[in-house]
Amino acid sequence: MFKLDFKILNFSLRCRSKIIGPARYTHNVGNSVKPASDLNRALVDFSNSGEIDEAGQLFEKMSDRDGFTWNTMIAAYANSGRLREAKKLFNETPFKNFFTWSSLIYGYSNYGLDIEAFELFWQMQLEGYRPSQYTLDNVLRLCSLKGLLQRGEQFHGYAIKTCFDLNAFVVTGLVDMYAKCKCIFEAEYLFKMFPDGKNHVAWTTMITGYSQNGYGFKAIECFRDMRVEGVESNQFTFPSILTACAAVSARDFGAQVHGCILSSGFEANVYVQSALIDMYAKCGDLDSARRLLEYSEIDNEVSWNSMIVGFARQGFHKEALSLFKKMHARDIKIDDFTYPSVLNCFASNIDLNNAKSVHSLIVKTGFEGYKFVNNALIDMYAKQGNLDCAFMVFNLMQDKDVISWTSLITGCAYHGSYEEALKYFSDMRISGICPDHVVVSSILSACAELTVLEFGQQVHAVFLKSGGCSSLSVDNSLVLVYAKCGCINDANRVFDSMHTRDVITWTALIMGCAQNGKGKEALQFYDQMLARGTKPDYITFVGLLFACSHAGLAENARWYFESMDKVYGIKPGPDHYACMIDLLGRSGKLIEAKALLDQMVGEPDATVWKALLSACRVHGDLELGERAANNLFELEPMNAMPYVQLSNMYSTAGKWEDAARVRKLMKSRGIRKEPGCSWVETNSQVHIFISEDRGHPLRTDIYSKIDEIMLLIKEAGYVPDMNFALHNVEEEGKEIGLAYHSEKLAVAFGLLTLPQGAPIRIFKNLRVCGDCHTAMKYISAVYLRHIILRDSNRFHHFKAGNCSCGDYW
Repeated sequence: MFKLDFKILNFSLRCRSKIIGPARYTHNVGNSVKPASDLNRALVDFSNSGEIDEAGQLFEKMSDRDGFTWNTMIAAYANSGRLREAKKLFNETPFKNFFTWSSLIYGYSNYGLDIEAFELFWQMQLEGYRPSQYTLDNVLRLCSLKGLLQRGEQFHGYAIKTCFDLNAFVVTGLVDMYAKCKCIFEAEYLFKMFPDGKNHVAWTTMITGYSQNGYGFKAIECFRDMRVEGVESNQFTFPSILTACAAVSARDFGAQVHGCILSSGFEANVYVQSALIDMYAKCGDLDSARRLLEYSEIDNEVSWNSMIVGFARQGFHKEALSLFKKMHARDIKIDDFTYPSVLNCFASNIDLNNAKSVHSLIVKTGFEGYKFVNNALIDMYAKQGNLDCAFMVFNLMQDKDVISWTSLITGCAYHGSYEEALKYFSDMRISGICPDHVVVSSILSACAELTVLEFGQQVHAVFLKSGGCSSLSVDNSLVLVYAKCGCINDANRVFDSMHTRDVITWTALIMGCAQNGKGKEALQFYDQMLARGTKPDYITFVGLLFACSHAGLAENARWYFESMDKVYGIKPGPDHYACMIDLLGRSGKLIEAKALLDQMVGEPDATVWKALLSACRVHGDLELGERAANNLFELEPMNAMPYVQLSNMYSTAGKWEDAARVRKLMKSRGIRKEPGCSWVETNSQVHIFISEDRGHPLRTDIYSKIDEIMLLIKEAGYVPDMNFALHNVEEEGKEIGLAYHSEKLAVAFGLLTLPQGAPIRIFKNLRVCGDCHTAMKYISAVYLRHIILRDSNRFHHFKAGNCSCGDYW
């Protein structure tokens, strides 16, 4: 005959064995044990079957309540989560004992109310009741679930003081607590110092701890030791070890575990089955995973989700979508883990109609409020370039996290909506979300494209202050943003501080040097790159050839161009041909440029023809220029550049009728020349200027400064180049028009507003004209300022009357 204490302990604390059968309905009265009454038996029956209201009504009717009756009712309320009623009875009972306290502690622990559970645990001892191993296990489990390491350590100390550290049950709970709190080495130490022979629960706890903390190989080693010790695995052990195999792609070991599952008879268990499918799918053995799914007798969403994720990760998006359709057709539950994987397939396989159909299904099934699903929707629409839909989903979200913001910002940056990316990044910071390395890398790339140096520097500072760990992607983006904003020395400093570099790092610096007039330095970095064992890629050679083109290094360019295919197996593309033709054109070798053009595999694109047309304009080759321009008329019919270039070539050659014909053709097609504009960034504000612009608030001061500048640089030897003035005005008007070019207005504004000695950074949407280039050299000498001007082609660093391009641009 069981004693009362053991019965209630099983019922109220562990909930693993129910109190059933008439032989167990006993309770203590004084020192004797006698059968419980029919009312007590009915009370327990109601409690065990979950009919708590009926049990409560019966309890209220009972006139002769003893300790067993009170404890049964308190445990029933606590187990069902009705903690207010449980606490009320706890305060009212005249028969408070150890089991009364433990029942209530279990209830609070089971429902995650740590403050109340811990207070009861300590108060219990103050009132003279000693917790048991089961009570201690409850509070340790609560620490595990909520990651309360400090509290768990306190309970560990308590276990040592009360000698519970020798209890296998408590030690298993401590191992689980430390593992769940990511202190895997403390868990491992306790496991190895286990007091008695370890059972399957202890082994499973350790294997699970290794698996959940990313120590897959240790989990495999632990499982092997368990098998050597002769301890049998169960339905809890197998999913943990299979998860570890999946994490480290240990497919062969996973297959051996599969054999153990078959011999142990657990192959029909739904959790084991799902873990097997997940393991094979994540290890890339999709055939085995599919066979398991097809022959499975149990259809559950976990198995189907694992298969869909497996196909999606391996790039088999059609197969993943086909599985999703079958899953939906078979009425298998679709959850918030299914949708993100399916939406990820649409992110790379742009199928807007089907993507919107899945979005509609999400709304119909009530998953539009789930954060993971919304994040996947934003990511999908953003990667597709459908930013309006991405904004719509994002704006409807109530609870946005760093993934929500990152998906939107990276999508904007990737698809060229750089201003939107900067705006949302600022909003993200205002909302209190700390950026991670992914969004920082994307926003720095956007800053590089917009050449907004100050914003990029602020992002760099925010990332450093946030304590974010440096990553290769962030460092590469920093090199890129500083190089593209003309701060090549800062780009070099970031480069020198990097512990790891890849081809993107080296290419960014090579391209940066090339664009900033340091062609020879670019070639030196290329040599260092090869010496470090990094192989160049397609873009690396674009940077090298660009550097050679703008430094006049024809022989080096030929060698690099030929080595692309011969040494590295990289077929030259239109960008490489454009650089070579540009270089040959600058050197006046138009016959050689034409021969190179004719040997191209495939048709030249607009980039190649533009390079050839520019070379023809410089050297006056009208026939070849007409060929280039006519090809551009077909490839880019709305681009004004070839019309303007060809018209200017006709005018220079004195063919006025042909020049007028081209301008008339341009007008008839509704093509307008892009107006030249320049801008300067100060105090996080961008100030834009166009030629003879008088809309700026400081226009009076700017034009007064222009008059001062022109006077001083003329005294220093500057002579206006009328070839760059309008042709249909008198000489005085031409000189005034030259003085009010957008670059000169921008430099005047910079001289007025920027501190003495600070560099003036000017950005222009078109190529700088020859007159402005000459004027900038004189201005840098007269005002002792470093002027950095980035036009549509490259950077010009003006210092002490010289330019970094060497007048070769």
